Amino acid sequence: MSLFRKFTIGLAACGFSLVGAAASAQAVDLRYAHVGSEGDIQHWYAERAKERIPEATEERVTVTVFPNSQLGGVQELIDGVRSGSISLGHHEFASLAQLVDDIAVFSAPFVYRDGAHALAATDPQTSDVMQEFNEQLVEKGGMRIIGRLFRGARQMTANQAVKTPADLEGKPFRGVPLQLWTTMVSGFGAIPTPVEVSELPTALMTGMVVGQENPLTMINANGLYEVQTHVMLTGHMQNVLPVFINEDVWQSIDEKDQTAILETLDTLADETLEQAMTAEKDLVGELTDKGMTFITADDGLDIEAFRAGVDAQVAKDFPSWGPYMERIRAIQ
Repeated sequence: MSLFRKFTIGLAACGFSLVGAAASAQAVDLRYAHVGSEGDIQHWYAERAKERIPEATEERVTVTVFPNSQLGGVQELIDGVRSGSISLGHHEFASLAQLVDDIAVFSAPFVYRDGAHALAATDPQTSDVMQEFNEQLVEKGGMRIIGRLFRGARQMTANQAVKTPADLEGKPFRGVPLQLWTTMVSGFGAIPTPVEVSELPTALMTGMVVGQENPLTMINANGLYEVQTHVMLTGHMQNVLPVFINEDVWQSIDEKDQTAILETLDTLADETLEQAMTAEKDLVGELTDKGMTFITADDGLDIEAFRAGVDAQVAKDFPSWGPYMERIRAIQ
């Protein structure tokens, strides 16, 4: 064999080795953590991401899911994604407010027309409001939002028909112990009263609070139909959870695979919306059979009165949200 041929073969072997090493270096495994239980739609979403992202990226990106706070609670999740010890996670927008001022506006009551509008407004690929906050999140938090999932609309319950804020005036109403919920319940016309979820049935039964608000799935799963008689279909919050990834991890992924991941998560978002809409329709019938009475606009529910009360309280407690809310509401 000539010296030249030996040299050529050696170069080819070396090139093959380098290509193999590059392909190996590109492989990324995403550690995906969330605090939802295995029976929650949160886990369904994460498991589908685990299945579909490798398919979409030809196994260059894989996913390992850690549900049910296995890697810690909400603060540990945020800190972990920020540091990179956790690649990917999801939770409420309010959890990211410690990193970016005003990002919790995406959880504002009555800011969305419906679930489809909520997904459009939080789309990281098309929503200019979301893209603006994403730039801040990258700069201040070292992470970015790449997807979202829909958990359903929150509805109000009570042991009476509640049609206007006047029906709740001066009455204790359960609120999540966060400022946004205190603001919202005050806007309902009621007195915000914090109650832990585990204590909620007892608080409702004893009259410590006259009502509460949650998605129909939670109202059914927690047996609140046993201690509440009426459901008001206010749809005051469309519960969307952002999916966020460490920025360094994101930039380590090839642009083609980034696009595939974004498209995969966008499809999953649409599927969570479809699931939530189907579940809500089914639960209206199921909860009616269990003795609950549903109050809608046809029955005199004045949603605009609740919206006006909540908007006024939000303007007072979160004065910087106004321009963002106008932009969100204008998204088609």
